[in-house]
Amino acid sequence: MARAPSDTDNNGLVARVAAGDNAQPLTITEISSALKRTIEERFGHVRLRGELSGVKRAASGHLYCALKDEKAVLDGVMWRGNTNRLAFVPEDGLEVIATGKLTTYAGRSKYQIVIDRLELAGEGALLALLEKTRARLEAEGLFARERKRALPFLPRTIGVVTSPTGSVIRDILHRLADRFPSHVLVWPVLVQGQGAAEQVAGAIRGFSELAEGGPVPRPDVVIIARGGGSIEDLWSFNEEVVVRAIADCTIPVISAVGHETDTTLADYAADRRAPTPTAAAEIAVPVKVDLEATLADFAARQRRAVYRPVELGRERLEARLRRLPRPENLLQPQAQRLDEAAERLRRGLTDRAAAGRERLVGVASRLSPTMLQRAQADAARRLAQARLVPALVERPLAAKRDRLAALARLAEQLHPEKPLDRGYAIVRDASGKALTTKAQAEREAALKLQFKDDVLDVVPKGAGSPPPPPKPRRAAKPKSGQKAGMAAQQDDLFD
Repeated sequence: MARAPSDTDNNGLVARVAAGDNAQPLTITEISSALKRTIEERFGHVRLRGELSGVKRAASGHLYCALKDEKAVLDGVMWRGNTNRLAFVPEDGLEVIATGKLTTYAGRSKYQIVIDRLELAGEGALLALLEKTRARLEAEGLFARERKRALPFLPRTIGVVTSPTGSVIRDILHRLADRFPSHVLVWPVLVQGQGAAEQVAGAIRGFSELAEGGPVPRPDVVIIARGGGSIEDLWSFNEEVVVRAIADCTIPVISAVGHETDTTLADYAADRRAPTPTAAAEIAVPVKVDLEATLADFAARQRRAVYRPVELGRERLEARLRRLPRPENLLQPQAQRLDEAAERLRRGLTDRAAAGRERLVGVASRLSPTMLQRAQADAARRLAQARLVPALVERPLAAKRDRLAALARLAEQLHPEKPLDRGYAIVRDASGKALTTKAQAEREAALKLQFKDDVLDVVPKGAGSPPPPPKPRRAAKPKSGQKAGMAAQQDDLFD
């Protein structure tokens, strides 16, 4: 039989309420809720300093992390609405100051901080984040020297990304007007505060996406400008989104953020860094007056280069002319020779005329009528004494007549149609040309066989019968009697 529990027995089988005890047992939810209320009422607003660890961004946009120091760790959560207002990207190892409230998470029996605002713990932490981001982007090659592009010598259009209300844009425009007036496109953006980095990156990408020949001219160079300030004021130009936009820009970029001692990550990514916005305008364009002076100097040098050979040639020509003798000195020997030749010609003509006159007088003395009559009489006497023998003329004529008859007989024997009298025939083509080989005859479609009395048209074996061509006229063959008659007539002519 079971023993009844006594009042002093703490291990009873059934829970009993002790005498005088009015405390009711609490549920887990009740105690968790009580702890939650107590902690939130006691620690409703706290500022904690620690190092971020295990940072991760959920797909919902919430940020989960842990804050730790040398001896303790505290979980933290930051809802999406607050994470969108962060001025930096949380990373492991950053020392931060978190502002929020402590609460409990009953599902894991843990307490955590709900972060409303997250800030870097001093300038040292900011510089550490900057150096960490710089090292990571440099490892990706965004700051490599080979990525740097040369700036155009004389840009026609300059794009400026800056605040439209500050003194920076006025300084740039004033400096451009002094050096070389150019067409300037200003893309107004915030240069400090929440959303400034996104606007600067969007402006850079907007300039880069402008098409050539579009309604808005595409800049030849882009200037990113901002005045001086603290590292917090210039932090927008250290954001990764701005650095990547500069690296991806297809237009050469000049970074002019802050003063000469200020350095941002945008300076590393840009193709050229300017110490001040005014210096950026000086880097972008040359001095127009200097260009005009240089062009004028080049033109003068070109003219001198063109005229110098002419001047040298003129000088050399004048020097050579001074060494040449005078024209009258060159012509004096020839003039003297001309005078001597003229004198000899005059004397020669005179002497020749005198000699001719003397010969004429001598001939005239021999042309008397008596002498002429005497010469005529002598010629008539010699003519009367001369006798003409017919044999002297007939003998050569007979020799030539025999030679002509021999040639006629030879021509008759060598006539091409003479063999026709002995039964031979001549083979001709359709045009009347004589064929001498079998190969020539086989190539013809029609042949003509000339006999003594007429021509016979034939067709080679295997060829068709073409229409007979018109019969050529035969040359009249001279007869022997006609040739003999001609010879006789010729003989008559010489008799």
